[in-house]
Amino acid sequence: MSESARFPRPLQRTRLYEQVAEQITAWISEKGLKAGDRLPPERQLATSLGVSRATLSQALVALEVIGVVAVRHGDGTVLTDKPRVERITDAIRAHAERIPDVIEARDALETKIAALAAQRRTPEDLEHIDAALKAMEADIEGGGRGVQGDELFHRAVTEAAHSPLLEQMMTEISELIRETRIESLSQPDRPKTSLAGHQKIADAIASGDAEAAAAAMHGHVMLVSDVALLRD
Repeated sequence: MSESARFPRPLQRTRLYEQVAEQITAWISEKGLKAGDRLPPERQLATSLGVSRATLSQALVALEVIGVVAVRHGDGTVLTDKPRVERITDAIRAHAERIPDVIEARDALETKIAALAAQRRTPEDLEHIDAALKAMEADIEGGGRGVQGDELFHRAVTEAAHSPLLEQMMTEISELIRETRIESLSQPDRPKTSLAGHQKIADAIASGDAEAAAAAMHGHVMLVSDVALLRD
């Protein structure tokens, strides 16, 4: 008998936020909640579960990136689908495991896209990039995370590169990128830091500096890679 067949794989340690995510989905099932129903405020949920607001927030973000809930500014946390409790932890871990691959792909594609955008952008492209920055800034100033503005910015930069094949490749991984975007922008103070990174990219593109645009995009993508789901 081989060594691999003789011994089972080591058990993975269940993180606290994973346990909390399972408790929340169990509660959702017990209450018979359906898509569109709102969860209680975070403070109330944290008190009921006996956990910190930080741990609860991490659990809710984990549930958001796997599509169980949606966090809407001004409307709270809304249920998007009725989850199966026994699969929640597996789904969260599968998301966490693919984050490094998504970040690697983003770095390879978007760094090149930023350089091309600096070389090929038109006045109209610059207007779209600026509009996306303003939308993200307005959302953040209003208390939101800037998720939609972030998405608009990267789409505008991609379009400014005028490379149909690169744009198609970005479209194919857009849903995976959205998962990492939600996770990243849910980190404390991350929205404002991300907005500053976007501005640096935009300035380099506007000035036609391909090297600076690529470097700014690389730095931004590396920032996105620092997410709580990858930490113990």
